[in-house]
Amino acid sequence: MAAPASHRRGPTRGRSWPLIFVAILAVHSLAIFLFTRGFLLTRTELDLHSHRDDRTGVSPGCSSWPPPAVDRLVIVVLDALRFDFVAPSTFFQEKQPWMDKLQVLQKLAADEKKSARIFKALADPPTTSLQRLKALTTGGLPTFIDVGNSFGAPAIVEDNIMHQLAKSGKRVVMMGDDTWTQLYPQHFNKSFPYPSFNVKDLDTVDNGVIEHLLPSLHENDWDVLIAHFLGVDHAGHIFGVHSTPMIQKLEQYNQILEDVIDTLRSLSKPGGPHENTLLLVMGDHGQTLNGDHGGGTAEEVETSLFAWSPKTPPDAVLAVLGEDSCNFDLHGNEVCVSTMQQLDFAVTVSALLGIPFPFGSIGRVNPELYALSAGTWDNQKMDIKSCTPWNDLEAWRRRYAEALCVNSWQVKRYIDQYSSSSIIGFSAEYLHHVADLYSKAQANWSEALKSTCQLEIARGEEFKESASSVLQLQIDAYSSFLESFANLARSAWTEFDLWLMGTGLLLMILSVIAQGYTLVKLNSVCQPSDQKNAGVRVIPKLSLAFTLVAIRAASLLSNSYILTEGRVANFLLSTSCIAGVWHSVTKGNFSIEEFVFLLLNIFTRFGIEFGMSKQIAGSTATKEHPVSIVCDIFGSNFCNVFMAIFPIILLALVAYIVLKFSTSAIHERFLKYLIMSGTILSYAFIANHWAAESTLLSHPKANRDIGIRLAPRFVYAIGALSLAISVLCRLFGPVDCLKLNKRITSLSAAMLCSWSPTILILLGRQGSLVALICIIGAWCIIKLQQKYEKDLKLDIIGSCVVNPVSVTQWSLLAVCLFYLTGHWCTFDGLRYGAAFIGFDHFHIIRQGFLLSIDTFGVSHILPVLSLPFIAIYCCNMASKKSKVKDVTINILIQVHLMYGLITAITTTVTIICVTIQRRHLMVWGLFAPKYVFDAIGLLLTDLLICLASLYYC
Repeated sequence: MAAPASHRRGPTRGRSWPLIFVAILAVHSLAIFLFTRGFLLTRTELDLHSHRDDRTGVSPGCSSWPPPAVDRLVIVVLDALRFDFVAPSTFFQEKQPWMDKLQVLQKLAADEKKSARIFKALADPPTTSLQRLKALTTGGLPTFIDVGNSFGAPAIVEDNIMHQLAKSGKRVVMMGDDTWTQLYPQHFNKSFPYPSFNVKDLDTVDNGVIEHLLPSLHENDWDVLIAHFLGVDHAGHIFGVHSTPMIQKLEQYNQILEDVIDTLRSLSKPGGPHENTLLLVMGDHGQTLNGDHGGGTAEEVETSLFAWSPKTPPDAVLAVLGEDSCNFDLHGNEVCVSTMQQLDFAVTVSALLGIPFPFGSIGRVNPELYALSAGTWDNQKMDIKSCTPWNDLEAWRRRYAEALCVNSWQVKRYIDQYSSSSIIGFSAEYLHHVADLYSKAQANWSEALKSTCQLEIARGEEFKESASSVLQLQIDAYSSFLESFANLARSAWTEFDLWLMGTGLLLMILSVIAQGYTLVKLNSVCQPSDQKNAGVRVIPKLSLAFTLVAIRAASLLSNSYILTEGRVANFLLSTSCIAGVWHSVTKGNFSIEEFVFLLLNIFTRFGIEFGMSKQIAGSTATKEHPVSIVCDIFGSNFCNVFMAIFPIILLALVAYIVLKFSTSAIHERFLKYLIMSGTILSYAFIANHWAAESTLLSHPKANRDIGIRLAPRFVYAIGALSLAISVLCRLFGPVDCLKLNKRITSLSAAMLCSWSPTILILLGRQGSLVALICIIGAWCIIKLQQKYEKDLKLDIIGSCVVNPVSVTQWSLLAVCLFYLTGHWCTFDGLRYGAAFIGFDHFHIIRQGFLLSIDTFGVSHILPVLSLPFIAIYCCNMASKKSKVKDVTINILIQVHLMYGLITAITTTVTIICVTIQRRHLMVWGLFAPKYVFDAIGLLLTDLLICLASLYYC
C-alpha cells in the first residue's frame, strides 16, 4: 500500500510546488518593495512656486527680485560634454586626440578675458540626462529613483526656470533633444524636437538643430533660445571617446559655435538685437572613456560651461574673476578656468534674466558667471535709495550682495516649507544650524547698509577700503549659509525610513531561512533510510558550496569587492575547480572535464578583464586592452580581418553544437524539426547581420540595410514563434507518449533554442565566444555532476540528493558571464546600443525589453532555464533504484530551490550592505545601483523559476 500512496502523492506534489515558488516570489516582492520604499524615497516635491510679488520675510535692503542684467540668452547644450573637450590640453598631464578640438572657445577665453570664461561645472549624480536637465532647471538635487524615468520623462511639477520664464512673459524657443518637450510640454513658444534615444544615430538631432539655430539668431521672436545637440553623447555610447566619430563631432561643433559667435557679434552693435545677449555653451554631464554616464565618477560629473558676452564688462570684472587655475594654451596665450556647481545654474540664470528664483532652488548665484554679464555692472539699473557706491567694483558688489540676500531668503523659505510639508524633513540640529547661519547673515545686512553709506559719505581711502570689506564680509556670510546648506543637503538629503527598511530586510532574512528549511526537509524526504553513509559523503560538498556562497555574499559588504565582483566570482569558481581536481587526484580518479573546466575559468578570468576594461579610467585602459596587444603584434589589417571573421567562425561552431544537441535532446518529431529549422535560420540571419556591419566586405546598399535592420527582426520573430510553439506543445501535446525525463529534456532544449539566438545577437560580435564559453562550462558542470553521482554509487543506493557544488558553480558561472559580456552593476554599465539592434526609432516598451534581455540574458534567463539539465542527468541514475516514485520532480524542485536560495542569500547580504552603508560617500554611485541590479535579478530569477516549474513539471 505504501508504493501506491507514494505514487499518488507524486503528481500532487508536482502540482503544488509552483504555488510554493509563487509564494517565494510574493514574499521577495513585498520585501523588496518595502525596503525600496524606505531606502529610495524620492525627495518630497513641493507644488509651490515663486511669484514676482513675494515679499514676506525679505530684508528691506533686498525687498525685490534682482533686476534683469541680460536681454536675451542663448543656451547651447552639448550633451555629455567632458571638461577636457573644452579646456586646453595644457591643463592635463597627457594630451589626448579629442582635446583642443573646440578651438573657438579656447581662443575667446584667451583673447577676451573680461567677457569670456571656461568653467569646470560639477554635476551631482546620478548623471543621466533626465536628472541633469531636471536639476539644471529646478536648482535642486537629483533623486536616484528617477533614473528609471530616463526613457519616459514625465512633465516636471516643481517650480523651475522654464515655468518662471513663461510667467514673466519671456519667449522661449527650443530645438534638439525631445526630452525638453517631455519635461516642459507647454512652456515653449516654438520648439523643434527630435527623438533622442536612438544612440546609433549621430546626426539627425544635430542636423535638425543646425537647420534652425542660425536662422533663429536673426529673429526677434524669442528671449531665450535653447539648442540641445546629442552627437557627442551618442558617439560616446557607440564608439567611445577615443573614436574618430567623436573627434569628427567635436570638429563639427567647433565650426557651428564659430558661426554662432560670428552671428552674435555681427548683431551686437548698439541698438542691435544681440547688444546685451549672453551665450552659454554647456554640457549636462560628462562621460567615461567608453562613453557611458549615470554614475558619480569624476569623468561623469565633471562637465564644462563656457560663457561669453558680446558686450564687454568694465576692467573691474577681473577683480571678481578668479585666477587660481590659469595656464598657457598651445598658442602661448593665458587661459583661466573657474569652477562652479551645476546646482548654481538655475538661480544664476534667474538672476541674470530678472525672473523669480525657482521655489525649490538651493543653489547660489555664482559670482563669476554673474559678473560676466555687462548688465550687472550697469549702475543706472540699480535701485539704491540711501546712497550710491563710488566705483564699478563697489557698485557690483552691492548689487551682488542684494542678489545673495534674496537668494538666501528664498532658500530659507524653501527649508522652512519643506520641513513642515515633508513626512520626515530635516533633523532639529540640522535646522538649528541652518537657521543660525541665516540669522547671523541677516543681522549683519542692515548694519552693512548703514556702515557702507556712512563710509561712502566720508570718501576717505581708508573708509572706502572699510566699505569694501564690509560688503565682502556680507557676501561671504550669505555664501557661507548657501554653501553650508548645499553641502549638508548632499550628505543628508536622502530620507531613509528605517522602519520600512528593517521590515523589508527582516522579510528577506525570514524567506531565506524558510527556503533553506524547505530544502532540508525535501532532501530528508528524498533520502531513503538506508543512506546514512551517502549522507555523510554529501557533507563535504555541502560545506564547500556553503563556503563559496558565504564568501561571495560577505564580499558584497565591501565597496572594493563590489567593484571587482566579476573577479571574485571567477576566483571562487576556480577555487571550486581546484578543490575538485585536488580531490580527484588524491583519489586517483582524475577526469578530463575537471582540467577543461579549470582552463575555461582561467580563460574567463582574462575575458572578465577584457569586459571590465571599459570601467577603467585613464588612457592606459586602451593601451593595455587585449585587442590592442593583438593589433600591435600582427598589425591593424590582420586585426580588422580577424575581428570581422573570427566571430562568424565561432558562430558556425556554436550553431553546429546547438543543432547536434537539439537533435538528440528533442524527441517530439514536429517540435524537433521546427526548432532545428528556426535555429538554422536564426544563426544565418545573425551571420548576415554581422557581415553587413563589417566594413571589409562591400555590400549593395539594399542588402546592407536588410542585414542591419531586417535580419535582427527576423531573429526576434523566429525566437518568439519558437517560444510560443514550445509552450503550446507543453500545454496541448500528449503527456504520456514520453517518459518524464525525456519530456523535460525536450522542453528544456526547445526553450533554450528559442531564447539563445536573440540573446546572442544582442550581445554583438562577442556573443558567439560567450555562447561557446557558456556551453563548455555547462557541459563540464553536468559531467562533473555525473561523476559525483558515480562516486556515491547512486545507481545502487538510489539517492536523489543534488550535488550543491554543481548548482553553486552554475550560479558563479552566470555571474562571470555577466561581467564577461561587459556589463557591470551601475546604470552606465547598461549597453544602450543593444536596445537598437534592428531598430532606428525609440519605443519605450520595445527598447526596454531588448535592453533587459541583453542585460540579464546570460546571467539570469539562460542559467535558470537550463537548470533542468542538472536535475535530468542526476535523475537518469538516481531513478533506477530509488524508492521515491516522483524522483524527477523532486530533484528538479531541489535544483530550483537551491539556485533561488543562493540568489536570495546574495541579495539579502546586498540589502544588509546598503543598510549599513546608507551614509557612505559612494551610496548613490555604487551601493544603490548594486542593490537595484540584485533586487531586479532576484525577482527575475524567482519569476523564471515559477514559470519553469509550471512549464517543466
